[in-house]
Amino acid sequence: MKLRRRPPPLAAARRRARDSFTLLEVVIAMGIFFAGIFAILNLVSENLQFARQLNQGEPDLGTVAAELFMEAATNQDLRAGGGAAGDFGELYPGASWSAELHVVLTNSTSRGRNGDPGLYQADITISWPRNNLIKERKTSLLLYLP
Repeated sequence: MKLRRRPPPLAAARRRARDSFTLLEVVIAMGIFFAGIFAILNLVSENLQFARQLNQGEPDLGTVAAELFMEAATNQDLRAGGGAAGDFGELYPGASWSAELHVVLTNSTSRGRNGDPGLYQADITISWPRNNLIKERKTSLLLYLP
């Protein structure tokens, strides 16, 4: 039976010290890890803030134009110089819109009095509450109604 020589305890301790991390390396690694985590949390927080701002935006003119076009395409009285009004429902609580249609150009001899196809000018007013004030936006656009 062969007897092995045991390494001295000091040599084993040195070998273990070489195989493990020092306290300084652990602290630096944790610092880098937490810096990355905080950067990611900051990005998430900013993105949530931007999403909230988008959610609380102003009413969209495109929504009103589409609604007005669909209403004018089916309602001949509206084409003959009438107006329309509505709201945005739950999408923008308290917001409302109104519009007036005027004939700009038509091929008919009746000049659009009978709801003829042609080019119409829509004067649109959108109003909505913001910070205890009523904001208002007015615009005009041209609609071709067949």
